[in-house]
Amino acid sequence: MATPAPFFGEPTDPKGFHRLVRRYLDWMRVMNFCATTLRARTSQLNAFAAWCGARGLTQPRQTTKTIIELYQRHIAGARSNGARVRLSTCAQLGRLSAVRGFFKWLARKRKIRFSPAADIDLPRMEQRLPKNVLSHGQIERILSLPDVTCPLGLRDRAMLETFYSTGLRRSELTAVSLDELFPERGLLIVNQGKGKKDRVVPIGTRALLWIDRYLSKARPLLVGRKKREKLFVSVRGEAISPTAVSIMVRDYLNQAGIRTRGACHMFRHSMATAMLENGADIRYIQEMLGHADLKTTQIYTHVNPHKLREVHATTHPTSMAA
Repeated sequence: MATPAPFFGEPTDPKGFHRLVRRYLDWMRVMNFCATTLRARTSQLNAFAAWCGARGLTQPRQTTKTIIELYQRHIAGARSNGARVRLSTCAQLGRLSAVRGFFKWLARKRKIRFSPAADIDLPRMEQRLPKNVLSHGQIERILSLPDVTCPLGLRDRAMLETFYSTGLRRSELTAVSLDELFPERGLLIVNQGKGKKDRVVPIGTRALLWIDRYLSKARPLLVGRKKREKLFVSVRGEAISPTAVSIMVRDYLNQAGIRTRGACHMFRHSMATAMLENGADIRYIQEMLGHADLKTTQIYTHVNPHKLREVHATTHPTSMAA
């Protein structure tokens, strides 16, 4: 029986990928990369290590540009023993960016002479439009579903209103603390949002009214004598998890007969689209959503074609003639 290729991190390979990957991740922690990025990089580099290990590549210096390109074809869905594994373009970019960052760090630390991944061509991201933008009527129907006569229903209504009013991400909403809400000023602080960036977000009067009702009539019953800093809590009075929030939102979407993909992000997309349609400057939307790049926000300008159709009807020669 053939001896299997050594895997990174085995005692017989003290200078292999495994140890260097761990040192790279430790460096990322020192550089204050967020926990989400660290989890993603760990998974992505482990996948690359497993692929290399299966081919007997146990040292970074054994990796060439050709090897990186083979790995790129592999994750793009190239056939292997008749099987096809297809990752999304975004997932492919994530894996390749992790590999490129790892080898760049190795070259900078003089573990290798140069990075074999420096000049690889990355796949182009598709310019996809959000398909899960809800109309104002659909949003109102969803918001009316929670049973506000019970504590959990009142909490759910307050959370849904907050989602739609602020456009927060799921993880950001669950992380909001009591002392980060300023109802008298109509503001909410997002502490260490995506990319470890703080931002101040306006919150509307209606959402604040439902939060006030939740705080006075529901949250005390859920928390009891416990001292909890998070604004929204679970049925046991603990900080509610992002997964639980997704399940809750998905349940209300199903009740409303909405079967499209996405849950919490629907409110984020719908808020941004509605504000842009009503004349908000796109840079204010960018600030509210916490987008680092304006290009990410500009996708919402293409979601609703009504204004473009109006301009076409009044300016295009064939439409004017009709």
